[in-house]
Amino acid sequence: MFTDGRSKRVILLAHCLLNQNAISDGTAVCPAAFRDLIELLLDAQVGILQMPCPEFCCLGLDRGDPLGASRPVTVENTRIRTALEQPGPYAKLSALADQVARQGLDYHRHGFAVLGIVGADRSPSCGVETTSDHGEEVSGTGLFLSALHDRLQTEGITLPMVGLKAGDSVAEKLRPLLSL
Repeated sequence: MFTDGRSKRVILLAHCLLNQNAISDGTAVCPAAFRDLIELLLDAQVGILQMPCPEFCCLGLDRGDPLGASRPVTVENTRIRTALEQPGPYAKLSALADQVARQGLDYHRHGFAVLGIVGADRSPSCGVETTSDHGEEVSGTGLFLSALHDRLQTEGITLPMVGLKAGDSVAEKLRPLLSL
């Protein structure tokens, strides 16, 4: 099965890395997408599973506050994190994590190499190495990626995770994932 031209290599990518239009107001660093990331993955023949943006899906494009861009990024991200931790939004976030975990597991069950997860550092939902809390950028994982990691681990799968921010060397940060 699946013996056609596909590479059978996929990576899970934070939504905003492919669509900066979905990111919270005041935090976009490029007009559309992280072009160097996309080109690197395509050149390596890696399929891209774009994860849903939990902030957009749970809180809306304006994240529930049209004045969000008037605050420092980490302060606004902390407000977003707090909003996502509320029962209703967190239930939606959990359902999204379940959906992405099912997709990743299905690829795995069919013999695809699921290379890892690429998140957006400083994000309250998709941060890997750093997230936002208490008005600061702190070490830790965002709410969504933490939930996704837990779902996958329950199924016996641990995927490596890498976080990106503007200015990072994409090739250097992704080298460990692409050499698998």
